[in-house]
Amino acid sequence: MSTTANILQRATGGAPLALAPLNPMSLRDQAYALLKGAIADTDIYDPKQELRLDERQLTNALGVSRTPIREALSVLEQEGFIRTIPRRGIYIVRKSKREIIEMIQMWAALESMAARLATQNASDEEIAKLRHLFDEFQNSSPSEHLFEYSDANIAFHTAVIALGGSQTIIDATRNLLIHVRAIRRATITQSDRAAKSIVEHLKIIEALERRDTEEAERLTRQHTLDLAAHVAANCDFLD
Repeated sequence: MSTTANILQRATGGAPLALAPLNPMSLRDQAYALLKGAIADTDIYDPKQELRLDERQLTNALGVSRTPIREALSVLEQEGFIRTIPRRGIYIVRKSKREIIEMIQMWAALESMAARLATQNASDEEIAKLRHLFDEFQNSSPSEHLFEYSDANIAFHTAVIALGGSQTIIDATRNLLIHVRAIRRATITQSDRAAKSIVEHLKIIEALERRDTEEAERLTRQHTLDLAAHVAANCDFLD
């Protein structure tokens, strides 16, 4: 028996202590997770949004030294979420209109495959939970609660991805989500998209419930491609 085990047994009268594993997450990883989450919650495509990151403010806000902050920022830059501009500073990246459209098109391909897989792999109970995402909008228009509906909208799309059960698709869409979510938020108020969106969501749910593989895949793909078309036609602020 090891010395450590002997000490533990003596300290507890022979019974081992109930110890949980130490948290392996480093300060860099914690800073990375918090910064990435904050970027995801930022309205990146609001023209008034401040995109410059102040390293000193970040260290004060997170209560750590500059080293883990710089390491976390380095990872975020490698992933394409921030950009360091010499003599100017560090900025959250805004994608161009073309880049956004391509990201939405990629999301459409991946989410539609996830919907296809969901008809084969997800349980009835899991699919039924999708309807509850929109319970609070049954007796009112989504346009009356745009902020709440925007969150439910994002939750719906990430849930469809998860229901497919493909970890590869989940991983592939994780970094896309930050920009796709920001664009969905920015466009949800335009052209009565909220009202159209909830109708299309319910049709997708119905196809999933029927286990209609082809229809679920088609509707999910078209729903997201319609967003790409809307961005191309209406989002001049991205140019």
